Amino acid sequence: MPARLQLTRSLLAAMILSLASARVDAGDETMHPVALRARVDRVQPMTGLVLWTTSEHTRTDAVQLEFSYMKYSDIVKRRGVYEWRVMDRLLDRVAKRGHQAIVRFYYVYPGNPTTVPEYIRAMRDYHETRGISEGKPTMFPDWSHRALQEFTLEFYEKMAERYDNDPRLAFVETGFGLWAEYHIYEGPRVLGKTFPDKAFQATFARRLAAVFSRTPWMLSVDAADDEYAPFPDREDLRKLAFGVFDDSFLREQHSRINEPRWEILDRDRWKIAPAGGEFSYDTKHDQREALADAGPHGIAFEKAAAAFHLTFLIANDQPKYRTFDRIRSAGMACGYRFAITAFEASESRSRLTVTNRGVAPIYHDAFLAVNGVRSSRSLKGLLPGESRTDEIAAGGRSPRVTIASDRLVPGQVIGFDADLNR
Repeated sequence: MPARLQLTRSLLAAMILSLASARVDAGDETMHPVALRARVDRVQPMTGLVLWTTSEHTRTDAVQLEFSYMKYSDIVKRRGVYEWRVMDRLLDRVAKRGHQAIVRFYYVYPGNPTTVPEYIRAMRDYHETRGISEGKPTMFPDWSHRALQEFTLEFYEKMAERYDNDPRLAFVETGFGLWAEYHIYEGPRVLGKTFPDKAFQATFARRLAAVFSRTPWMLSVDAADDEYAPFPDREDLRKLAFGVFDDSFLREQHSRINEPRWEILDRDRWKIAPAGGEFSYDTKHDQREALADAGPHGIAFEKAAAAFHLTFLIANDQPKYRTFDRIRSAGMACGYRFAITAFEASESRSRLTVTNRGVAPIYHDAFLAVNGVRSSRSLKGLLPGESRTDEIAAGGRSPRVTIASDRLVPGQVIGFDADLNR
């Protein structure tokens, strides 16, 4: 056989084998619908009703979050020396119960001394103010003193360095005044003395926005009061990605007093940062009827949670009045809720469509995953009602779908709804 003919036949055979291989590969990569059934049957991580860390009821899956006040003076006693043991112990206890923490550091609590570190209070030119607040003798910081201002800015830098990527910590609440709630209802109210002036507040807000890149931080809705705060008059500050907490939620005067403040701070802020708060303590009725069918004042909690796009709400007294089934169902009305509405796979790839059927986005990174392989895009920021389709480099005959996140503590699972047939 001539050499030229033999070479031609060899090339032809190689081409045939190549085409056959390509057809096999193409067949392997053909997407086929995949059956998937699942249902969200529990409160999702980093959402829902919240108990205090000191509650006797925290060992329950009816909540996924716990709240604690914190004292600055428990962390710092000497200049520049930060001892985080108190915070770490608290976060460890919460995480061991399969929950995350929300913390709020405060300087002023009615009936108590301030939590300003001792080294500052010992300075000769630092002078605190004694007053009556909530009917109790109360001490107020000296916000005219530069050392207190510098410490406050440094504190949150150090806190962010240590905890910004810590799965034990879900959200940080912060602020000034009584309980760090951005007001002094009773007691000496002097900007620049018992309450920081507006210039420092602006510096403080910008500093938190700079140091917390992963953990959302939140201010009281009372920061909308232009008597205390610069936010109503400063669009640049309102553009910062802080969340809002409302500690008088569902009070009788909510639509008249609280709701306009949500509007001032931007009612759509929930699209970039969490909305939360606490059931009102204005009256015993507010607490007793908070989870009643019509709420304490004619609005059901689920309706209000949807209207304000709540991710969480502190409800520490609710075990006195409601079953844990009711607390669980109310918690499931908060935050995100994912549903997978389409799923197809080949031998090595998968394509999934996910929708957020909740009332708020998730504010930490989470990823669709197939057989443990994550999507390249995070679900963070997927708004209620929005859908999107992702491809993942994993498949097979029985692909396993999960939602993965590095912000979960052991025992937590992000669920999803699905009702897909082949």
